[in-house]
Amino acid sequence: MSASGTSGSSASGAGGAVKLSVPTLTALVVGSMVGAGVFSLPRRFAQETGVTGALIAWAIAGTGMLMLAFVFQTLAVRRPDLDAGVYAYAKAGFGEYPGFFSAFGYWASACVGNATYWVLIMSTIGAIAPVLGDGDTVLAVVLSSVGLWGFFLLIRRGVKEAAAINRIVTVAKIVPILFFVVLALFYLDPGVFADNVTGADYTGSLFDQVRGTMLATVFVFLGVEGASVYSRHAKRREDVGRATILGFLSVFAVFASVTIVSYGIMPMDEIAELRQPSMAGVLEDAVGTWGEVFISVGLIVSVLGAYLAWTLMAAEVLFVAAKDDDMPRFLGRATPEDVPTAALLMSTLLTQVVLIVTLFSDDAFDFALNMTSALSLIPFLLAALFAVKIAAGPGFGFGAGSGTGSGRPAPGANADGGGGSGRDLVISVIATVYTAFLLYAAGMKYVLVSFIVYAPATILFVMARREQGRRWFSRPELALLVFSIAGAVAGVTALAAGWIEL
Repeated sequence: MSASGTSGSSASGAGGAVKLSVPTLTALVVGSMVGAGVFSLPRRFAQETGVTGALIAWAIAGTGMLMLAFVFQTLAVRRPDLDAGVYAYAKAGFGEYPGFFSAFGYWASACVGNATYWVLIMSTIGAIAPVLGDGDTVLAVVLSSVGLWGFFLLIRRGVKEAAAINRIVTVAKIVPILFFVVLALFYLDPGVFADNVTGADYTGSLFDQVRGTMLATVFVFLGVEGASVYSRHAKRREDVGRATILGFLSVFAVFASVTIVSYGIMPMDEIAELRQPSMAGVLEDAVGTWGEVFISVGLIVSVLGAYLAWTLMAAEVLFVAAKDDDMPRFLGRATPEDVPTAALLMSTLLTQVVLIVTLFSDDAFDFALNMTSALSLIPFLLAALFAVKIAAGPGFGFGAGSGTGSGRPAPGANADGGGGSGRDLVISVIATVYTAFLLYAAGMKYVLVSFIVYAPATILFVMARREQGRRWFSRPELALLVFSIAGAVAGVTALAAGWIEL
């Protein structure tokens, strides 16, 4: 597999390309999800709720994300002609402009998420080098930028067998997390755990407490669609779905365990004050300084591995969108080493911009984490709605997609072309409702800031249409453009007036 995961081939894959097995695809899912987020979970949850609220939050997030995982599993089998996952589903279901927004949003989410990795690395080192603060000082941003462009140059030269590398790194970073859970269970204080059950120190209702954790759960589960992004490289299309479910269930068990056992080590108000990565602080309280060092080293390995995986996935989405004429052609260029240089450069530049923006944020890590989650919600919502459309059948009133220009499945799609079991419909509806709830839980602040990112991106869509000599916007697309611009104007106004803060 090439650095871009594409080899510059057509959607069906180049002859002789390395095909990915279930274990490797599962490692891509796990490797994509296990990054910076899991190490921040103790503080993120303790700031919002106690044990009861955490259990409810994980039950909601687990159910909702499992439904999304089933959605990606079903779509991989029902529409095997669609590659690059989230982006392709939105385009096939709702047209080129919504598909473009999905591709851009997913890509932007990956780039913003990459910024959180550098912030967390600097914050980790900041425990022994205070000049780095919480990863948001000028020196921290400078050092992060050096690492950012160092990775760009490394990948630019060609990182071969990236999937195999990711599988090795995945094992290396799971070990310290499991070690944390085991040690925390051994040192768990039943009295402390009992005091943290109700979350009595929080003034909001239990619903508000649970709502406050939702963006954190979205962030840690980003990557559940990782196997579908590389679906063209699977040995068998069914393997994509199997890898998605296996990866999700494994990671869900780990994430929920990390959160809950932390409540048995320290009072929740103390966990809420820990610096990130808070998992290191929890283990230090339990076993001493060596616990913090152990987790910190594991975090750096984990984050660098996740950074590699997400950088490759971000470039893959832009590259495939360009090949499908939904992005400017220059983004579809690749080097002889199969590296999509332009897509990689754009990904690195956006991450650099986000790192600079963190200098002006009250909490750099939480801001980047929440933005990553918010940007990903529109692509996820469109994928879930597409699954509803397929399960409900041809008569379902969303309108024809753009895959074939007629609403019929493209060549290579499943023969039924629409209409499925009641189970598929229920799953896709639950996934849709859950994703819509996440948009509500995100709050207007992050929705408006997301529009500030989305609206200017339309320039890329216009460039692509001009290259093809086509009309820039149809009437429905023009309406969507007006809506996105209005949201961006509202976001800029709210920021300028101080109604919302980064």
